[in-house]
Amino acid sequence: MRLFHTSDWHLGQNLHGQERDFEHACFLEWLLGQLKAEQPDVLLIAGDIFDTVNPPLKAQERLYDFIISAHEQNPKLTIVMIAGNHDSGSRIELPAPLMRRLRTHALGRVLWLDDGQLDAERLLIPLPDAKGKIAAWCLALPFLRPAEVTGAHLGDDYLRGIGQVHEWLIAAANAKRKKGQALIAISHAHMAGGSVSEDSERSLIIGNAEALPASLFDASVSYVALGHLHKPQRVNGEERIRYSGSPIPLSFSEIGYKHQILDVTFQGQCLVSVEPRLIPRSVNLQRLEAAPLADILKQLADLPDIDLLAETQRHPWLEVRVRLDEPQPDLRQQIETALQGKAVRLVRIAAEYAGKRGSDETDDERLIELDQLTPQELFSRAWQDSYGSEVDEQTLKDFAVLLQEVQQEGEQP
Repeated sequence: MRLFHTSDWHLGQNLHGQERDFEHACFLEWLLGQLKAEQPDVLLIAGDIFDTVNPPLKAQERLYDFIISAHEQNPKLTIVMIAGNHDSGSRIELPAPLMRRLRTHALGRVLWLDDGQLDAERLLIPLPDAKGKIAAWCLALPFLRPAEVTGAHLGDDYLRGIGQVHEWLIAAANAKRKKGQALIAISHAHMAGGSVSEDSERSLIIGNAEALPASLFDASVSYVALGHLHKPQRVNGEERIRYSGSPIPLSFSEIGYKHQILDVTFQGQCLVSVEPRLIPRSVNLQRLEAAPLADILKQLADLPDIDLLAETQRHPWLEVRVRLDEPQPDLRQQIETALQGKAVRLVRIAAEYAGKRGSDETDDERLIELDQLTPQELFSRAWQDSYGSEVDEQTLKDFAVLLQEVQQEGEQP
C-alpha cells in the first residue's frame, strides 16, 4: 500500500494582510497532478486545513473543489483529514456525510460513550489497497483540546488525558486489525523533540508543557503522519514518525524550508520507504536583512524591474529590515518610492534601533510589532509591567485555557 502525507495547508491564510489564495491554488493543482501520476491508495491531511476556525468562503471552496477533483480522477483514492488547532472541529465534520460518498473521512473531535469510554470506532478508518482489500487501519486523532480529554472520567491532567486517548485507541486498533494489516496514525500535535518555526505555529497549550512524547506511539504503529510543525522533519530521528510540514512558507522564518509531501510505502504492516516530493514554490519570499537606510535604498534600487509579460501574482513577497538611529517619519514613503517599478510586493517593514542597549542586552534593541507576539507573550509582558515579576506557570496555564475558550467561541459554523 502507498500513501501521501501532507498537512498545515492553512487555506485562507494571509501574509501581513496579503491573501495567499493564488499560492494555495498552485499547490493544490500540483498535488492533483501528483495524485493522478502516482495513483497512491491514500491521502492523509494532518490538520490545520484552514487558517482560522471561520475561514473565508473562497478557502472552503478550495478544499471541497480539491476533494471532488481528486475523487473524479482517482475514484479509488481514500482521503483522511483531521482538524488541527487552527480548525473548527465541528466545521471540518459538518459535510462528513457528503464527503464519505467521495471516499473522504473528516474527523474533527473525539467523542465519549455514555459509560465514559472513548468512542474509538469512529476514529478507526479502514484503508483499502488498489484491489479493495483492507491493507491498513488509520487511527485518526484530531487536535485534542483540554475540554475533550479532561473531566469526570479522565481527571484534570491534560497530558495524561491525551496519553489515555492514545493508549485506548491503539488498543482498539490492535484488537480490530487482522494479520498483515498496518496501523497508521494521523495526528495534529507538538511532539517533544520537534523543531518549531520562529513565528508560525500557534502554541497549543503553553510553553514546553504541550510537547507530547513519541513513546505515545508504540511499535505496533507502523507510521505516524503528523501535522502542526511547519518544518518537514523526523521526530527524534525516527523514520516512522514524521512531520510533512506546510506546503507553502507561512512566514518569513520559513524562507529556507524545502516544502514537501511525503510518499510512504508499506509491505503488509512493515514500513518500506518514506520519500519526500518537493513542492514547487509558486511565489518566493524575499527578505532584506537589517542594514542602514542608505544601504537598504541601494539594495532596493538593484532589484529587478517589472516584466510587463510576467504574472504580477508571482512577484515575490518582500520584507525589509532597516537599522535606524532614530525614528524616520517618512520611512515607508522612502521605501515605497524606491520600489516603484520593481518586481516585488512589499508586505512588511521592520525597524531596528541601535544605541539603546541595556546592561544585560547582547544585541540591538528592536521595535517589537504586535503581530510578532503571541497572545501568551503579550499576556506575560502585561503581567510583568503590572506586577514587576514573571508570571507563574499555573497562571500561564489558566490563561491558555481561557484563550482556547475565546478562540473557540466562534467555532460553530
